[in-house]
Amino acid sequence: MRTALSIDTVASLATASPQPPPVQITRVIPFGLFNGQIEFELMEEMELIYSSLCLGCGLGGNRTSVDTKCAVLRFSDSSSEVELRLSLVGLDVQSSKDIFVDADGTSLVVQVQHSGSHITLIETNKMFEKIRTAETIWFIDDDQLVISMKKQDPDLKWPDIVESWESLTAGSMQLLKGASIFLVGDSTEINQKVARELAVGLGYTPLDTQELLETFAKQTIDSWVLAEGSDSVAEAECAILESISSHVRAVVSTLGGKQGAAGKADKWQHLYAGFTVWLSPTEALDEDSAKEEARMNVKDRSVAYSNADVVVKLQGWDSDHAKSVAQASLSALKQLILSDKKLPGKKSLYIRLGCRGDWPNIKPPGWDPSNEAESNSE
Repeated sequence: MRTALSIDTVASLATASPQPPPVQITRVIPFGLFNGQIEFELMEEMELIYSSLCLGCGLGGNRTSVDTKCAVLRFSDSSSEVELRLSLVGLDVQSSKDIFVDADGTSLVVQVQHSGSHITLIETNKMFEKIRTAETIWFIDDDQLVISMKKQDPDLKWPDIVESWESLTAGSMQLLKGASIFLVGDSTEINQKVARELAVGLGYTPLDTQELLETFAKQTIDSWVLAEGSDSVAEAECAILESISSHVRAVVSTLGGKQGAAGKADKWQHLYAGFTVWLSPTEALDEDSAKEEARMNVKDRSVAYSNADVVVKLQGWDSDHAKSVAQASLSALKQLILSDKKLPGKKSLYIRLGCRGDWPNIKPPGWDPSNEAESNSE
C-alpha cells in the first residue's frame, strides 16, 4: 500500500518539530583547516554561480592571526567606513615610520618595528568584505593605532573586521532577510550536520525532512525504500517541501541519494523557495581543481543538484568540522546575495506566486505551468 501524505499533516509535523538544545559557539579562526575561498564566474547561461571550497588540513585557505599582546581595542562601522583601533602599549613606537599598514581588497596586514624586528599585530586575507584600497588612512592616537577604511559597499553592515563564524552569522541576517536555506547533496548525514550548525548560528528553525518523514510513516527511510521504492520516498519528500516552502527563517536538511527529491531535476519546484546549498564531496587534490570541478558540474547540468544557488566542495568529511562547512556555506551565500541584493525579495515573490517552478525567470501572475507544458507538447 502506497504511503500518502496530506499537506496539513506534514505542516503540523514540521511545526511540532522539536528545537535542538542550545549549542555553545566558540570563536573559529580559519587558518587552513578548511578553505572558504570564494570563486564566481559568469556562465554562458548568464547566471552567477558561486562556489566555496572546503579542503582538508595543510592545503591552505583563509589566514587570520592577531598578536595577543596587541589587543583589538575597538572595531566600529559608521556606514561608509569601518574603523579599527589597536593597542600600541608596550611596543615602544617612536613614530609613524615604525608602523607598516597594508590594506588591499579583503586583506589587511599591520606590523610594528620593535627591537630591530617586525611584529605582526594583525594579518588576514579575509576581511568581512571589500574596501576601497586607495582611501585607507591610519594615524597614531596616543597609545593606539587607528585605521580607517572606506567600504566598497556602504550599505553592508560589518559585524567585525574579519569574516568569521560569528561575523557571518550576525551579518547574514541583514542579507537573507528571513529567506530559508535548503541543504542538498548525496549525503543525508552531511546535510543534517551542517544544517544543525547553520540553524543554531542564525537562530533559524531546524527542519529535517528525514525526521519528518519517519515520524509520519512510523518507519525508517531504509525500510520505506524496501517496501515501496525510492520514488515513493522522493514523492513524499516533495509533499514535505511543499508544506514548508512558505516557512521563513528555517534551515532544511534534505534526503541524499536516489530517494531524495533534490536528486531529481523535476522535483525542485519548492526548493527554489529558499537559498539552496549543494554540499558536494570532491577528490580534487588542490583548490583550483575543485573550483573547476564545481564550475563544470553547474555548467553541465547533468546532476539535479546543479540547480543549487551555491556549491560547497568537500575534500573528505568529519562531523567535527560541520561548523567550518557551515561557515563556508554562509560565505558563499553572502557573496551571491551581494552580487544581486534583490535575490531575497525575488525568493519571497516566488513563494507568494505559489512556487510554480518558474525560477529564476518568474512569470506574471496567472501563469499556469501546465498550460505551457501542453503547448510545448503540441
